[in-house]
Amino acid sequence: MASSVKKERALDIKKVMSAFDSKKRNFIESLSEEERKEFSSYMMIRWGATVQGIPELEEYYLVSCNEKLNKNFFDISTSKHEKLQWLSATTISPGMGNQYHPWIPLKTRKVDSKTVKFLRQFYPMMKDDELELMAELNSKDDLKKLAIKHGWEEKDIKKEL
Repeated sequence: MASSVKKERALDIKKVMSAFDSKKRNFIESLSEEERKEFSSYMMIRWGATVQGIPELEEYYLVSCNEKLNKNFFDISTSKHEKLQWLSATTISPGMGNQYHPWIPLKTRKVDSKTVKFLRQFYPMMKDDELELMAELNSKDDLKKLAIKHGWEEKDIKKEL
């Protein structure tokens, strides 16, 4: 019988976000060894970029996080410069007290239809929604012509479409 007991986490995200908002520069050093193992710079950025409040404050956090952290943040090695990453992160908050940082989940990729999978082979850099639109706008005949134009053989086209 599988146990549904949830493992207690050593590091609470509310504690991290409180230190983030109040610019506690020595926060990393104050963590226990167990808490330090659970600390993730990536998760801190994911949580820290969003706040719930007035639209101007929400925009400020998002823009500030993008400008100050997202651009070259991981060029600073986590293993060697965790303190520098944290200090950079503490520059985000405008110093207006603790904010509520809601979690925004990553988009999950939809299950590809056969046509979208087919198109992805020709346009690997396109976003899913663009491929889905392209699949809707083009007939099977159009897609066959595309494949033939790219040197595909009839048997391969039938197999993929």
